[in-house]
Amino acid sequence: MSEILKCAVLTKRYGSTTALDRIDLTIEPGKIVGLLGPNGSGKTTLIKLINGLLTPDEGMVLINGQTPGVETKKLVSYLPDNSFLPSWMTAEQIIDLFCDFYEDFRPELAYEMLERLGIQKTARLKTLSKGNKEKVCLILVMSRNALLYVLDEPIAAVDPATRDYVISTIINNYNPNASVLISTHIIADIEPVLDEAIFIDRGRIVLHKTVDEIRQENDMSVDSLFREVFKW
Repeated sequence: MSEILKCAVLTKRYGSTTALDRIDLTIEPGKIVGLLGPNGSGKTTLIKLINGLLTPDEGMVLINGQTPGVETKKLVSYLPDNSFLPSWMTAEQIIDLFCDFYEDFRPELAYEMLERLGIQKTARLKTLSKGNKEKVCLILVMSRNALLYVLDEPIAAVDPATRDYVISTIINNYNPNASVLISTHIIADIEPVLDEAIFIDRGRIVLHKTVDEIRQENDMSVDSLFREVFKW
């Protein structure tokens, strides 16, 4: 297998607005890739297409050679930017639910991470802080043995002191033959774990290089180049 994710001439429109404009993209196994761009750049649209929540107007997206659908949901572990779990459920009930839904779910890993965070398995989501709810969602996503992890703003809702734990959870618990696609605005914190960075703007990919290439060619960090390109 040479590529986990492949997009070719991928286009998505909302009425007269082109959200993605004929993009070509390939992500190979074993990579942690940052999807970086300003608001309205097309990040969320791309993520939804990868997860089969939208269909392209033109072009194609393939996950391990397959068009997004029922079968690719077995391969992709997706963390949306909003909590997706019923607030009345306990952490234990949610883990049981994921065990029923996903053959690749590793409940022992989920319980281990909950314990390390000091979150009781009997705690209902509605009793947790926003940050702890986000951590539970991340734990569930990273406890799958997936081929592609797609994380939409995984550290946006947690305090700076917790970000290191969240980042270590990402890099230490994914299948090393898999890849991770992370959409984030907090580039400086996530940059140390990235292998590659994608800059997207107005529905077009304006840069896709390794982090090392970016640093060598521009003599600056990914975060600094991003601020320069988008004038942050």
